[in-house]
Amino acid sequence: MIANVALLTFAVLFLPFVMALCAPIAIGRLGHRGVWVLALAPALAFVHFLRFIPEIAAGEVVTGGYVWVPSFNLSFSWFIDGLSLVFALLITGIGTLVVLYAGAYMKGHPQQGRFMAFLLLFMGAMLGVVVSDSLMMLFVYWELTSITSFLLIGFDHKREAARRAALQALVVTGGGGLALLAGLIFIWNISGTTQLSLLVHGGDVLRQSPFYFATLLLVLGAAFTKSAQFPFHFWLPNAMEAPTPVSAYLHSATMVKAGVYLLMRLNPIMGETAAWEILLPFFGGLTMLTGACLAIRQTDLKLMLAYTTVSSLGLLVMLTGFGSEHAIEAAVLYLVAHSLFKGALFMVAGIIDHEAGTRDVTKLGGLRKAMPITFIAAMAAAFSMAGFPPLLGFLAKEEIYYALAHPNPRAILFTGIAITGNALMLAVAFAVALKPFVGKLTRTPKQAHEGPVLLWLGPALLAFAGLLAALFSGVFHEYVSTPMATAIAGETRIVDMSLVPHIGVPLALSLFTVALGVMVYTKLSFARRLMNHALDAAGPGPDKAFDGVMSALVKLSFHTTRTIQTGRLKSYVAITFAIIALVLLVSLSVYDELPAMPAWPADIQLHELTFIAIAIIGLIAVLIATSRLTAIVALGIQGFAVAVLFLLFGAPDLSFTQFMVETLSVVILTLVMTRLHLSPSDHREFRQKLLDGIIAAACGTGFALMLLKSIERPFDASLTQFFSAYSKLIAHGNNVVNVIIVDFRGTDTLGEIAVVMITGLAILALIRIRSKLAANAAKEEGRA
Repeated sequence: MIANVALLTFAVLFLPFVMALCAPIAIGRLGHRGVWVLALAPALAFVHFLRFIPEIAAGEVVTGGYVWVPSFNLSFSWFIDGLSLVFALLITGIGTLVVLYAGAYMKGHPQQGRFMAFLLLFMGAMLGVVVSDSLMMLFVYWELTSITSFLLIGFDHKREAARRAALQALVVTGGGGLALLAGLIFIWNISGTTQLSLLVHGGDVLRQSPFYFATLLLVLGAAFTKSAQFPFHFWLPNAMEAPTPVSAYLHSATMVKAGVYLLMRLNPIMGETAAWEILLPFFGGLTMLTGACLAIRQTDLKLMLAYTTVSSLGLLVMLTGFGSEHAIEAAVLYLVAHSLFKGALFMVAGIIDHEAGTRDVTKLGGLRKAMPITFIAAMAAAFSMAGFPPLLGFLAKEEIYYALAHPNPRAILFTGIAITGNALMLAVAFAVALKPFVGKLTRTPKQAHEGPVLLWLGPALLAFAGLLAALFSGVFHEYVSTPMATAIAGETRIVDMSLVPHIGVPLALSLFTVALGVMVYTKLSFARRLMNHALDAAGPGPDKAFDGVMSALVKLSFHTTRTIQTGRLKSYVAITFAIIALVLLVSLSVYDELPAMPAWPADIQLHELTFIAIAIIGLIAVLIATSRLTAIVALGIQGFAVAVLFLLFGAPDLSFTQFMVETLSVVILTLVMTRLHLSPSDHREFRQKLLDGIIAAACGTGFALMLLKSIERPFDASLTQFFSAYSKLIAHGNNVVNVIIVDFRGTDTLGEIAVVMITGLAILALIRIRSKLAANAAKEEGRA
């Protein structure tokens, strides 16, 4: 039974990727109706994870997986507890509705198949993030969300704004991914485990480590970039260049929640420290205010909602790190409520744009009669976002104030931030859900009417889910909120918030928030102008700074490339050999590894001295040669002398190879010289010759010293014995050297052959180009 569940979970995790491959075919054969087939992937995954609810609610966890790289303790494994399960249900449940919504929204688009493939890849990546048990698996899926979001945001790649937004999202979140990799390596080394299921029960191992703060900064860098925390918040609103189905999915259940998930996942082992409870609330509160203020100034429905998502993410980060009793419970309720109402509102914005032809709130009005179902869904979602009963957003808001409202300066500060942010988000919620539908009917680019069922089905079901969760809060808490809060806290946490509010300060703060929000809504135009003036006075923000950084990076790359890549082969060769010489000489000197100078061998023979002398004469001849052809021949003489020395010292195979290489080198270089018509002599200045000579001498000295140091050490005959024992047995060859080259080092030899072949082809290309140039020149002379 357990094996069947593991196999089924494995299949479910890969199902979105498999369906992504089928998406172009399904859309190509069935048109927009193909989304019913594609929606089976998230729907089946949703049902599969739904089956785990009783088990997780009982306090159990579900783990499983398969060995990946045993030597490094790496596996493809999953870990499903209350936190993972809720995220998985949101990703697959909302994902099903988004796929169906996209079918109607993208109907008739020539690239709908490609879009659905990207969307399903994105879904699979996010699902992998939240269920991963292996740290490496978490990182791979984390980066995959950045790549797939890049594809989705830049889907309309013909528009410059879409390309810029996609690149911006990739740079910011991809950079955070590198920080995550470093942080996970720290966690791995500190804890000695690569499994999250073991790590979350590891106690204070990370908190007590001297590398805790460095690890925390790396983790926060990853979480803050992915979840758009200040000052990295700018990429998320720009991501609205993506089609609306992407926006609805991105903001409700997927990528932007990944950073929040990471912080919640690591809370049991990294939370409850001074750094955690200072940094998270500070940046979370700052992000909440920034997002809410920027949302007020917008008139585009999607941008208004995007900036409120920034604000909501800041609130979730603030609650995760606040450290008071019930803060985790409040974060859990708000996360689920936000996923439901934000997904619904983004879909509503898309319906309005799709059916009316504009998203500008100042150009919309009176759509209530033309779009009644959309209006009802929009109002239900807005009521939840505003924190009105009887919707889940009300429970979340009440729990937020119950967790924050304490009589100390820190709590008062963050309570004030929460009130301000929630009030501004209330005003934006009704600006999105009410203003386009009430008042006098405004002429729009399209004749507005109710969208097809696939468009309004998603927002209607999400709004209804928020209502059901609040009405049946006892059941909801038992199976969803409490297991999730328990997983985040690392200890049992009971969530019992109901539609009966916390009488006293929390209720008073809630009523004050509503009053303040309604006041801002009634003066929305004035608030928008005021915010525009304030932000204009503040000057360019991080979005402009990003352009400046990218521009500076391009300029730096250009000048660096021009400095390093001079286009002269002589410079590249000189720099390469100079670095080799430095590496050899400096390392030997710094680590005191200089060898003792060997004594002149007493038993050296006259014929050996003769060939050594011939090699030296050949070297001198190369240096003093007045023509290139003479130098090539002299180089061959020196090489032949070395080959004879190899033969004399008992290495006939090596000697034969050296003879062949030297012969071919001389022949090929001579042919090249005669065909390319290079200058017959070397025209380098004395200064250049001196520099090249110093580099050559340094390289030669470095290699000589390294070889002398190597032979000082005792000879290790293990490889010799291995090759002698197995050459005949494994490779069926009597010639050990040949067996080493062809079999044991076969790949290396193949690479060497490929290099020689490529070099030959390059030379042939140069010769042909020169022949063509000469022929063209002759034709021109003939015409003249």
